[in-house]
Amino acid sequence: MSRNKISRRQFLGTASCAAVGTTTLLSSILNLGAVNALSAKALRAPVRPLLTGNYKSMVCILLGGGNDSYNMLVPRTSEQYNLYAASRSNLAIPQNDLLPLNYTDNNGYQFGLNPAMLEVQELFNSGKLAFIANVGTLVEPTAKSQIIGGTANLPLGLLSHSDQAYQWQTSVPQARNAKGWGGRLADILMTLNENQNVSMNISLSGTNAFQVGNQVIEFAIQNFGAGSVGIQTFDFDDPFNQLLSSGINNIFNQTYADIFKQTYRDKIVNAQSTHEAFSSAILAVPPFGTPFSDNGLSQSLQMIAKSIAARETLGHDRQIYFVTFNGWDHHDELTNNQALMLGTLSSALNEFQSALEELNVADCVTTFTISDFARTLISNGNGTDHAWGGHCLVMGDSVNGGQIYGTYPQLDLGGPLELGGGILLPTLSTDQYFAELAMWFGLSNSDFPYVFPNLLNFHDINNGQPLGFMNI
Repeated sequence: MSRNKISRRQFLGTASCAAVGTTTLLSSILNLGAVNALSAKALRAPVRPLLTGNYKSMVCILLGGGNDSYNMLVPRTSEQYNLYAASRSNLAIPQNDLLPLNYTDNNGYQFGLNPAMLEVQELFNSGKLAFIANVGTLVEPTAKSQIIGGTANLPLGLLSHSDQAYQWQTSVPQARNAKGWGGRLADILMTLNENQNVSMNISLSGTNAFQVGNQVIEFAIQNFGAGSVGIQTFDFDDPFNQLLSSGINNIFNQTYADIFKQTYRDKIVNAQSTHEAFSSAILAVPPFGTPFSDNGLSQSLQMIAKSIAARETLGHDRQIYFVTFNGWDHHDELTNNQALMLGTLSSALNEFQSALEELNVADCVTTFTISDFARTLISNGNGTDHAWGGHCLVMGDSVNGGQIYGTYPQLDLGGPLELGGGILLPTLSTDQYFAELAMWFGLSNSDFPYVFPNLLNFHDINNGQPLGFMNI
């Protein structure tokens, strides 16, 4: 299947997100939550001033559909490569085609990248990017024997796109009604931002689970123009436009006795005000010297870079971004289609990193990937099916790069982590991965149970960093 073809279901899902999620007004209406909005005002702590020189941002990229990360990061040492090649059969990348990484693990094994990832190779070898190996959704530490014996406490809906993508965004795999960990994190740290009108959480992919907290929701923008979309007012000489503009202003100035109507009106007015403030801040950002490619991911990362450049105008000391890069569900035509998408991801990351270096904030921004799940080691003929544990990457000047964190698994069928059908049991939890990012972001130890309720099953944050991939 061509990577440019999408199903009717994918089209409807994407179209609805694009039409609704990236429009400030409709996004605010859909997330109205009148009662929650009122209670949040009462719960909100006094706003603190900007922490000058302490700006930090996280950028979450969801590789939607389930990235086959075992064809992204591959062992090069002959013994381990041969196990990989035997399991992957017709999908195995030739050993000599792998892009070598300047890294050797504790077992003396070396690794390489998919040949489409030249820029990521350079970022890794220059110490600006790292990989997190065999990470996945886990409720508690789980052994293969527990799964075979039927005694394991497993995440809900394993192998399900909707459940697993949701759980990566919430890091609460035992529930389907949790808020996002990015939202819970913003609940705690939101008062670090001077301006509370523009949310700390900014989405380039519409509404999402990751950025919704108990007090915070995402501010959804587009990846072109001034980013935000609001209500257009009319100042033309045409009498009809004058009437239309007057009518809009009358709506904005209306006062209602009904608390729900008034809250609705306040949300609309606030959405328009936020749109105008955000748009003007983005339009004031000078063009970058770094060129960005003409694709959705690169353009989204360019808009994120513009928003970061406008952080002082926006009154932000903390920002959390979310962008989805869909199309990784390669049940067919894996080798060619994944290579095209990995190439897009690799160049987009490099462009973004270059723009951050232009802005002199490369040490203040950490970019990381998540995905629904990895894929089966075995081929289904010309692709792979849904699985579990896989690899992620994390990038930025505050990353202790040039390393692979966690334990890269043995890739033989019937191995110590293979559960049947080429599905690998993860050895790191999403909690361990995300908690280290949150620690770097400024979350205090006492607040970790709120953001990551399962973390203590894997790591006590009072004992330091879970993995050590961030320079804290």
